[in-house]
Amino acid sequence: MHELGICQELVEAALRRSAGRPVTGVRIRVGSLHRVDGPSMAQAFELLTEGTELEGADLDLVVVPAQATCGSCGRTTPSDGPQQACPGCGALDPRLSGGDDLLLESIRLAPAMAAGSAV
Repeated sequence: MHELGICQELVEAALRRSAGRPVTGVRIRVGSLHRVDGPSMAQAFELLTEGTELEGADLDLVVVPAQATCGSCGRTTPSDGPQQACPGCGALDPRLSGGDDLLLESIRLAPAMAAGSAV
Protein backbone atom coordinates (compact mmCIF):
# COMPACT_ATOMS: atom_id res chain seq x y z
CA MET A 1 0.00 0.00 0.00
CA HIS A 2 2.17 2.85 -1.28
CA GLU A 3 -0.68 5.25 -0.49
CA LEU A 4 0.55 5.30 3.12
CA GLY A 5 3.94 6.74 2.11
CA ILE A 6 2.41 9.27 -0.27
CA CYS A 7 -0.17 10.32 2.29
CA GLN A 8 2.40 10.66 5.08
CA GLU A 9 4.29 13.35 3.17
CA LEU A 10 1.10 15.26 2.42
CA VAL A 11 -0.18 15.03 6.01
CA GLU A 12 3.15 16.35 7.33
CA ALA A 13 2.95 19.28 4.90
CA ALA A 14 -0.64 20.04 5.93
CA LEU A 15 0.30 19.96 9.62
CA ARG A 16 3.12 22.46 9.00
CA ARG A 17 0.77 24.78 7.12
CA SER A 18 -2.00 24.58 9.71
CA ALA A 19 0.33 25.94 12.42
CA GLY A 20 -1.61 24.16 15.16
CA ARG A 21 -5.10 25.19 14.02
CA PRO A 22 -7.75 22.52 13.43
CA VAL A 23 -8.18 21.56 9.77
CA THR A 24 -11.59 20.69 8.32
CA GLY A 25 -10.54 19.73 4.79
CA VAL A 26 -7.57 18.88 2.60
CA ARG A 27 -7.41 18.89 -1.21
CA ILE A 28 -4.70 16.75 -2.82
CA ARG A 29 -3.78 16.48 -6.52
CA VAL A 30 -2.16 13.19 -7.51
CA GLY A 31 -1.05 12.22 -11.00
CA SER A 32 -2.60 9.11 -12.51
CA LEU A 33 0.83 7.52 -13.00
CA HIS A 34 1.11 7.17 -9.20
CA ARG A 35 -1.75 4.65 -9.48
CA VAL A 36 -3.27 5.78 -6.18
CA ASP A 37 -6.34 3.87 -5.00
CA GLY A 38 -8.92 6.31 -3.60
CA PRO A 39 -10.25 4.11 -0.76
CA SER A 40 -6.70 3.13 0.28
CA MET A 41 -5.68 6.80 0.28
CA ALA A 42 -8.70 7.69 2.44
CA GLN A 43 -7.83 4.89 4.87
CA ALA A 44 -4.20 6.03 5.07
CA PHE A 45 -5.33 9.63 5.63
CA GLU A 46 -7.64 8.59 8.47
CA LEU A 47 -4.91 6.50 10.10
CA LEU A 48 -2.20 9.18 9.82
CA THR A 49 -4.36 12.08 11.01
CA GLU A 50 -5.67 10.39 14.15
CA GLY A 51 -4.83 12.54 17.17
CA THR A 52 -3.68 15.51 15.05
CA GLU A 53 -5.20 18.82 13.97
CA LEU A 54 -6.30 17.01 10.79
CA GLU A 55 -8.35 14.33 12.54
CA GLY A 56 -11.83 14.23 11.03
CA ALA A 57 -10.89 16.48 8.09
CA ASP A 58 -12.43 15.78 4.69
CA LEU A 59 -10.04 14.47 2.05
CA ASP A 60 -10.65 15.67 -1.51
CA LEU A 61 -8.50 13.58 -3.84
CA VAL A 62 -8.14 14.89 -7.41
CA VAL A 63 -6.49 12.50 -9.87
CA VAL A 64 -4.71 14.31 -12.72
CA PRO A 65 -4.31 12.26 -15.92
CA ALA A 66 -1.07 12.01 -17.86
CA GLN A 67 -1.15 13.30 -21.44
CA ALA A 68 0.17 11.31 -24.40
CA THR A 69 1.19 13.25 -27.49
CA CYS A 70 1.55 11.21 -30.66
CA GLY A 71 4.97 11.55 -32.26
CA SER A 72 3.45 10.95 -35.70
CA CYS A 73 0.34 13.13 -35.89
CA GLY A 74 0.73 15.34 -32.80
CA ARG A 75 -2.66 14.46 -31.27
CA THR A 76 -2.78 14.78 -27.46
CA THR A 77 -5.01 12.52 -25.36
CA PRO A 78 -5.30 11.47 -21.69
CA SER A 79 -3.18 8.39 -20.96
CA ASP A 80 -2.78 5.74 -18.27
CA GLY A 81 0.67 4.63 -19.38
CA PRO A 82 3.33 4.61 -22.07
CA GLN A 83 2.05 1.95 -24.50
CA GLN A 84 -1.15 3.25 -26.08
CA ALA A 85 -1.96 3.44 -29.75
CA CYS A 86 -2.86 6.94 -30.92
CA PRO A 87 -6.66 7.13 -31.33
CA GLY A 88 -6.13 9.39 -34.35
CA CYS A 89 -3.59 7.50 -36.47
CA GLY A 90 -2.83 4.25 -34.60
CA ALA A 91 0.89 5.00 -34.17
CA LEU A 92 2.67 3.58 -31.11
CA ASP A 93 5.08 6.43 -30.40
CA PRO A 94 3.50 8.53 -27.63
CA ARG A 95 5.41 11.08 -25.55
CA LEU A 96 4.05 11.20 -22.01
CA SER A 97 3.79 14.39 -20.00
CA GLY A 98 2.28 15.08 -16.60
CA GLY A 99 0.55 12.44 -14.54
CA ASP A 100 3.32 12.44 -11.95
CA ASP A 101 1.88 15.31 -9.90
CA LEU A 102 1.83 15.13 -6.11
CA LEU A 103 0.55 18.34 -4.58
CA LEU A 104 -1.12 19.50 -1.39
CA GLU A 105 -3.36 21.96 -3.20
CA SER A 106 -5.20 23.47 -0.23
CA ILE A 107 -6.22 23.07 3.37
CA ARG A 108 -9.40 24.40 4.93
CA LEU A 109 -8.93 25.65 8.48
CA ALA A 110 -11.61 25.69 11.16
CA PRO A 111 -12.82 29.21 11.99
CA ALA A 112 -10.75 30.87 14.71
CA MET A 113 -12.49 31.33 18.05
CA ALA A 114 -12.91 34.94 19.12
CA ALA A 115 -11.01 35.91 22.26
CA GLY A 116 -13.18 35.50 25.35
CA SER A 117 -15.87 33.46 23.59
CA ALA A 118 -17.43 30.50 25.37
CA VAL A 119 -16.58 27.00 24.23
